[in-house]
Amino acid sequence: MSEQRYDAVIIGAGPAGIFAAIELIRSKPDMRILVLERGKPIDRRSCPARQTSCVGCPTCAIMTGWGGAGAFSDGKLTLSTEVGGWLGDYIGTDGLERLIEDSDQLWLEFGATTSVHAPEPEVAERLMREATLAEMRLVPMRIRHIGSDRSPAVLQAMYDYLVSVGVEVRTGTMATRIVAEEDRVTAVELGDGSTVRTDLVIAAPGRDGADWLAEQARALGIGLVSNAVDIGVRVEVPAPVMEPLTEHLYEAKLIQMSHRFGDQVRTFCMNPYGAVTTESYGDIVTVNGHSYAEQRTANTNFAVLVSQRFTEPFHEPITYGTSIARLANLLGEGILVQRLGDLRAGRRSTAKRIAESVVTPTMPSATPGDLSFVLPYRHLVDILGFLDAMDTLAPGVAADGTLLYGIEVKFYSSRLELDPTLQTHIRGLYAVGDGAGVTRGLVQSGASGLVAARAALGTERVSPE
Repeated sequence: MSEQRYDAVIIGAGPAGIFAAIELIRSKPDMRILVLERGKPIDRRSCPARQTSCVGCPTCAIMTGWGGAGAFSDGKLTLSTEVGGWLGDYIGTDGLERLIEDSDQLWLEFGATTSVHAPEPEVAERLMREATLAEMRLVPMRIRHIGSDRSPAVLQAMYDYLVSVGVEVRTGTMATRIVAEEDRVTAVELGDGSTVRTDLVIAAPGRDGADWLAEQARALGIGLVSNAVDIGVRVEVPAPVMEPLTEHLYEAKLIQMSHRFGDQVRTFCMNPYGAVTTESYGDIVTVNGHSYAEQRTANTNFAVLVSQRFTEPFHEPITYGTSIARLANLLGEGILVQRLGDLRAGRRSTAKRIAESVVTPTMPSATPGDLSFVLPYRHLVDILGFLDAMDTLAPGVAADGTLLYGIEVKFYSSRLELDPTLQTHIRGLYAVGDGAGVTRGLVQSGASGLVAARAALGTERVSPE
């Protein structure tokens, strides 16, 4: 079994891992840094579902590869401390604001658009008041939209830079085990049987590597805390319906505590003039949405998600969400679509009814069906109540012809027990990004990589408020 030595090993090449590598090499240009990524390079990542439907690739190109899951996302950089994860729990709100600025500057440096969507103060105040009257909370945000079509070029520029300054990147390479001795990280074992020696590991395996990271944590005696799981549908309406909000906000982040059950219900990933798409988690297919910088459809789509956090004795939120998504796949041979009017009437949608809708689906491969056979009653009640409230802000959202696609599930990885620098109790082992349960968006993910790198270098100390 061969061995090599590096000053730092970064596991995962999503924004968290990439930004950690940039910070390390710029602070210490002579560092020997290895970035491991089990997926493909960005220019070799392709998804059959973009042309047909999900075929269940062994390694999903949407979820893994250079750039992580964010490479084919909508490319929205949300410049707000209230959106994108829980990094503020570790470094405090003031620290998070500074890190968001630093993260944003790196995105800009490598090609992100300079334009920012932000409402005028008086418009934001008016919309927040209207949301309050609808018993919802509106979170106005500054958003930098890269676009699904431009994101790969930005991430490729980051790759080219790191390679040019001497960082070694190995794609198609699986890390199998993190090794520690006497509470100090010492090595990483790879899938080819080799071992890489190092005193610094930054684990950033992304959402698709969350289960693997949790296994490593258990083996190393690192505590885990389950995060919530978000389950819901993707809503598609004619773009003019959402213009009262999207014209000013681009993405309207609305939150409601449901009347019946007190659950948190929220919008997620709003895509003006966008398209409904799929993504794969292992053997299940879930629904998602994108919008592009250079292309437009006639529709706007967004998710409505219900958050559930389980307590003892049940502690498998990912298994719960996976089971619901798998049931939808069973009934629809992939993604189900239903007219809102049909759902309320207690009948399944048919191809004929879909064709008669004012909304032309941007995912024609979705199977007309009945989401009430899939979603738990609690989720259905929460979602219908949310859409009714939202209809007062954007009339037409709750129309009979509105399309609902299911199931959309957002899995938030179990949080590892970390200190304010995102280091575990194993010295030299840091855990960052979505896979560590710290973040759930591009900006905070990149920022978490900066936190770990700076802490490892001793160039910045962060502490909670």
